[in-house]
Amino acid sequence: MRIRQLLVAAFMVLLVAQGAWAESLTVKGSTTVLPIMQKSVEAYMKANPDVDISVSGGGSGNGIKAIIDGTTDIAMASRFMKGKEVTLAMEKGVYPVPFAVGIDALVPVVHPTNPVADLSDTQLRDIFAGRITNWKELGGPDKEIVVISRDTSSGTYETWEEKIMHKDRVFAGALLQASNGAVVQAVSKNRYAIGYIGYGYLDASTKALKVSGIEGNPETAASGKYPIARYLYIFTNGWPEGELAKFVMYLLNPRQGQVHVKDAGYVPLY
Repeated sequence: MRIRQLLVAAFMVLLVAQGAWAESLTVKGSTTVLPIMQKSVEAYMKANPDVDISVSGGGSGNGIKAIIDGTTDIAMASRFMKGKEVTLAMEKGVYPVPFAVGIDALVPVVHPTNPVADLSDTQLRDIFAGRITNWKELGGPDKEIVVISRDTSSGTYETWEEKIMHKDRVFAGALLQASNGAVVQAVSKNRYAIGYIGYGYLDASTKALKVSGIEGNPETAASGKYPIARYLYIFTNGWPEGELAKFVMYLLNPRQGQVHVKDAGYVPLY
């Protein structure tokens, strides 16, 4: 009996030791990249049970801030880093290394009952700038347009601002949301709302609009025909090493992480 107890105790010590030796990685940032990362992390940890990877959203800006502050190993971003962010990083001894992981189409969405199906980039800009305020002006019902936008820390917001708004700003009456999922929820519950989301978040609860006659999808995004396409990124502090390097290479592998990019509804690089 005594020998059995000693063996059990030794086994428990071994389990604790293995847990202590397990490699831990942290990933933070873009909610657009999040579905890719969640699928990749789940598969990677299943194949590598001694690795623990925690993943959280919060927006591209927050992910980049985390890599600068040293509170994450990987920052997810749906935009490239700004010059001032790179400067701040280098001042703190952080040297961000970017890796593109996929391509996304940013899609304007409305409630499924909305009869409007196609808007030009100019019409979209006027809606979000507050110059077009009624769906009647666009062939829809005589109802006020409820504008749903992302908050300013979002890479999705910055892509929309760059490719649709140009020098205009989203007007003050827009309802700001912290994630793609929150935009989907807000639009799906309001018959007169309009918002924009990453292609991977499209489902039956919202209706995608064409932009100037072009449907946003993986094919048009990859070909460059769709006007609101963008690369999706991750950033590491310096060139990754050890387990971090293995995981980054997994994300870029055409038969591994890039499969998850496609499964999440985005465009693989390869």
